[in-house]
Amino acid sequence: MEQNNKVGRSAGDKEFVREITPKSVDFSQWYIDVILKAQLMDYAPIKGFMAFRPAGYALWEKVQEQLDRRFKETGHQNAYFPLLIPQSLLQKEAEHVEGFAPEVAWVTRGGNEILEEPLLIRPTSEAIICDFYSRWVQSWRDLPILINQWCSVVRWEKSTRPFLRTSEFLWQEGHTCHRTEEEAEAETLQMLEVYREFLETEMAIPALAGRKTEREKFAGALRTYSVEALMSDGRALQAGTSHNLGQHFAKVFDITFLDQDDQLKYAWQTSWGLSTRTIGALIMVHGDDRGLVLPPRMAPHQVVIVPILSKKDGERVLTAVRALADRLKAENIRVKLDDREEYSPGWKYNEWEMRGVPLRIEVGPRDLDNGQVVIVRRDSGKKEFVAEEQLAAYLPALLETIQKDMLKRAIDYRDANTRRGSDYKEFKRIMEEERGLFIAPWCGNDECEEQVKIDTKATIRCLPFGLKPEGGSCFACGNKATEAACFARAY
Repeated sequence: MEQNNKVGRSAGDKEFVREITPKSVDFSQWYIDVILKAQLMDYAPIKGFMAFRPAGYALWEKVQEQLDRRFKETGHQNAYFPLLIPQSLLQKEAEHVEGFAPEVAWVTRGGNEILEEPLLIRPTSEAIICDFYSRWVQSWRDLPILINQWCSVVRWEKSTRPFLRTSEFLWQEGHTCHRTEEEAEAETLQMLEVYREFLETEMAIPALAGRKTEREKFAGALRTYSVEALMSDGRALQAGTSHNLGQHFAKVFDITFLDQDDQLKYAWQTSWGLSTRTIGALIMVHGDDRGLVLPPRMAPHQVVIVPILSKKDGERVLTAVRALADRLKAENIRVKLDDREEYSPGWKYNEWEMRGVPLRIEVGPRDLDNGQVVIVRRDSGKKEFVAEEQLAAYLPALLETIQKDMLKRAIDYRDANTRRGSDYKEFKRIMEEERGLFIAPWCGNDECEEQVKIDTKATIRCLPFGLKPEGGSCFACGNKATEAACFARAY
């Protein structure tokens, strides 16, 4: 490694770190600093709206790529439905209207004309899609319908934060129809598992899966399930939801079919969605005081090559790194060659660390003379010298090691910050001072759930699968416990 390389890095460190607030000082400001410094998004002139910059949209493209493959492997197809929904369609379902009315954005004018019927910009698409399904479903032979759409939705949020809660956000929403309740429930749980596995396998984010309470379920649903992740500040984040809609919407929108027994029946439906909130989760689970830390499977660039140039050997180094980049790309490694001459190597090191690229390769004249390169891991900072001829074979295994190490760190953090207990006083202290997940015996009562929220600002994230209440009494009110509930303060 070149000496001027080290000097450049030291000077650059101070400049870059000064522009990112440390997590321990102000986590919220750290989050905003990282997003803006890494050029993931920019604020729009309308409150709650934002522009995805190329670096941010590239992360969403990775989410789309990995989830879309999974959707199609489970038999789903993509379609697209209208952005605008007639007011009369939303009002067909009272509970749905009540749930979304405060967040709806309305279109009342088209050109110079006042519309006869106001139109809403979709906050979700159950109403408009059910209207189509009522025409598409006639016979049991038409089922199941397994459709997903990639789109944006608008919910007029009062309090916004980039990626986590914005007035317009990108997502996918699946909408399916089935012959029986059993088929609909199997679909609901299958898609929840798709989300959980995607988060863990691709994003290195462990997620807790379970059922939402009646109070927290989707408006109009029979049952709602979610996957919940723990951020590095101890708050939880709902990373994806899957709803068994039962026959509720089918009855409202008249989605009926002639079954094999010649009886006219209502379809059983599901809907499920995951949004750009997951990019916020990716930042908060893995990021550090230097910026983003991206899991290799999600990183748009898995490797950045930084040449160490000098007047004497500059062309020789550039020729070598360009050939190296081509060889690595041929091995399906996503490589970025940063051969800009207007920036020093140290400045580039800091920029690509801030952008979260998993591996940096440094190549200077001495490295060429020795037939080696310097590799630096973003997640751990570990540096090693590797023979250039071994690089194409070595890097894929190293990237997988980084992926596994990042998942393990996230699991270790979650486990260390997950507690089980029945002491309400201790629970209140933890929520105030330490946060994290708290699993406790709960009575299942709405009033008790609301009181816990008033006392602690913590909500029931889900009723985790496979867990039973420890002890016979609810930790909050003392009545008989019927569930093991996971509580946390959340985004």
